[in-house]
Amino acid sequence: MKAGWLTKTLGEILQKTETTNPLQLPETEFEYIDVSSVSNSTFQIEETQTLKGKNAPSRARRLVKTNDVIFATIRPTLRRIAIVPEYFDKQVCSTGYFVLRPEAEIDHRFLFYWLFTQDFMGAMEQLQKGASYPAVTDAEVRAQRIPFPPLPEQQRIVGILDAAFDGIATAKANAEQNLQNARALFESHLQSVFTQRGEGWLEKSLSDVCAITSTLVDPRKKEFLDLTHVGAGNIESQTGVFVELKTAREEGLISGKFLFDESMVLYSKIRPYLMKVARPNFSGLCSADMYPLAPLLNEITRDYLFHLLLSKPFTDYAIQGSARAGMPKVNREHLFEFRVWLPNVKKQTELASKLDALHEETQRLESLYQRKLAALDELKKSLLHQAFSGAL
Repeated sequence: MKAGWLTKTLGEILQKTETTNPLQLPETEFEYIDVSSVSNSTFQIEETQTLKGKNAPSRARRLVKTNDVIFATIRPTLRRIAIVPEYFDKQVCSTGYFVLRPEAEIDHRFLFYWLFTQDFMGAMEQLQKGASYPAVTDAEVRAQRIPFPPLPEQQRIVGILDAAFDGIATAKANAEQNLQNARALFESHLQSVFTQRGEGWLEKSLSDVCAITSTLVDPRKKEFLDLTHVGAGNIESQTGVFVELKTAREEGLISGKFLFDESMVLYSKIRPYLMKVARPNFSGLCSADMYPLAPLLNEITRDYLFHLLLSKPFTDYAIQGSARAGMPKVNREHLFEFRVWLPNVKKQTELASKLDALHEETQRLESLYQRKLAALDELKKSLLHQAFSGAL
C-alpha cells in the first residue's frame, strides 16, 4: 500500500445512522426507496414510491440523508449502489439496504467508488448466503477493510475517476447506440422483404409451403444415442447460432425426440418472442418444444423460410396465437395458418442471399461493439484497481 495510506474497517469510518417508523405519523407522506428503486446500470435512485406513513411496508425503516451511500445487501452482486441526492434528504429506504454515512475523514464519493472494486464485490460474493435469496448481513459489510489516503488525495482520485467514468459512460452509450442501429438496420430490411408484394407473387399459407415430416424416436436406442440433440436452449435468439450442443447419450435423454436433417428449419414453439430459429448443417434429434419444418420442393427455399420465421410479421402473428396461462406456446394449427406473399424460388434465393449477407455484416458489427463494451468494462475495473492501490 502507498505510503501515507491507512486501512480501516467500514465500521470504523462510518457514522451511526438512524431508523424511523413511518407508522407513527400515519398521514405524513414520504419517499420510499425500495431495493428495486436503484438502477444497477446508472447507479442512481430512479424510481421511488410516495407513501403515507400508515401505508409504510415493514421494511421502510431506514432514514437516509444527502450524500449517504446505500448498498443493497439483498443479492449484493447485482450492485444496487447509489448516492442519496439532496431531494431524497431525510426520506426512507428499505432495510434491504446498508446505509453508509462516512466520517469527515472519508469523501463519500471515494467510498462510493470503493464499493465497486473487486476486493469489496468479491468479498460480498463469497459471503452471501441463501440459494434463492442470497444476502449478506450488515455486520459482514461493516467488517470489510477500506484503504484510504488523506482527504485531499481522496478528492484528487475522485476527480480523476469522475472524469474517466463520465468519458467511459459516453463511449458506452455511443457503442450501445451503434449496436442498436446495426440491429435496427437488419430488422428494417427483413421487415421490408416480408411486407412487400411484387408482380407474380402468390399468397400462400405456411401449410402450403412446408410440412412436419419428422419421425418420433426413442433416443435411448443404439442408433440414436450419438446423434446431436437440439432444444430451444441450444439456439441463440435471432441469430440461429447453436450453443452447448450435446448428444443424446451425453444428455441422458429418455423421452421421445424428433429426427431432423440439414434440409429442415428448426423453430422453437416456446416463447415465440425469443425468435429461436435455426438452419442445422447436421442431422440430429430435436425436442418436442421444436418444430422441424421441411420446405416443400419448388414452393419455398430453406433459407427464405428461415428468414421468414425471424421476420416481424410472422413473430407478431406467432405471439398473438400463443397467449395462454403458463408458458406461451405456438400450436401447430396456428403456425400453419400464417399467410404470406411469396415470389418464385429464384427470387427467394436472391432475397435470402442478400439477407444472409446483411445478417453476417450485422453480426460482425455486433461482435465489434460487444468487444468495445467489454473493453470499457475492463477499463473501469483497471481504473478502480489503480485508484485504490495508490497507482493513480
